[in-house]
Amino acid sequence: MKKTLLTIALCLIAGYGLAQNAIKAYEVHAENAYTYYNMRWATGPDDAKHYTTDRLRKEFLVDKVFAPGEVHWTYTMYDRFLIGGAQPTATPLKLVSIAPLYVDASKGDDGRNLLDNRELGIINIGGEGTVTVDGKKYDLAFQEALYIGRGAKDIVMSSKNAAEPAKFYMNSACAHTTFPTKKVTLKEANNIIAGSMKESNDRVIHQLIIDGVANVRTCQLQMGVTELKEGSVWNTMPAHTHCRRMEAYMYYKVPKGQKILHMMGEPQETRPIWLNNEQAVISPQWSIHCAAGTSNYTFIWGMAGENLVYTDMQVIPIPDLK
Repeated sequence: MKKTLLTIALCLIAGYGLAQNAIKAYEVHAENAYTYYNMRWATGPDDAKHYTTDRLRKEFLVDKVFAPGEVHWTYTMYDRFLIGGAQPTATPLKLVSIAPLYVDASKGDDGRNLLDNRELGIINIGGEGTVTVDGKKYDLAFQEALYIGRGAKDIVMSSKNAAEPAKFYMNSACAHTTFPTKKVTLKEANNIIAGSMKESNDRVIHQLIIDGVANVRTCQLQMGVTELKEGSVWNTMPAHTHCRRMEAYMYYKVPKGQKILHMMGEPQETRPIWLNNEQAVISPQWSIHCAAGTSNYTFIWGMAGENLVYTDMQVIPIPDLK
């Protein structure tokens, strides 16, 4: 009897191991000829701490943000946040809604627009480009931002030079009301000097799409850019969590041959995810989010949730991290 029970237990363990090793990526759906999306379900910390490397990457890594001539979205159930990238080349790209956002899926996209119930933040990390919102053009240079309020219907993105295309990184959150569309430059941003070379985290935080900065108003969306100076590699240290919001990081300006070691998980159950240039990672409310790079780099952070208080966070003392 004992031998039989032991055999059953070993088979169950082996089966679990095989299941973990056979993790498939989330299915990518085509909304039209150039718009693609995938969905991510919310995960609890008790489950996440048992994930293998492959499973952790499946749930939280956004491996494809940009592709020439395409729009890519990841729709996460954490605060129903959208993470996306648009890279127009010779042909402009019009933003359309995606099937999970339809009120009545049986009617398709008839008369529905991406921002019927949402607000959108855009930061350009590529060549010069233009975003046209209901007929009004906004030129965006490198690391310039645009906030678009709920209700905008016709949003078209184009590049000034197809050989050096714009790369529009996008975050979108649910919105209860409409605020004006507003462009924000780095000069207009709230620029915060943080960290030190001694602590390997000398950096500048550019608050771009923050309620009240440069006369921007938002419902819940917050976005900005953090640039690490040469010789510094750590971001967001001491680490923190956000009980009342989720966050996503998108890393770029990562030199060829270098990588980002992003840390996530509960403060006493941390896990690593390695990222390449122009990849993003989802951070749940219960998870820390910080990283070290094999070189300095830049990243965009985007948040949505309960409130608009930028400093609403739970800081974890460095000695308490595990």
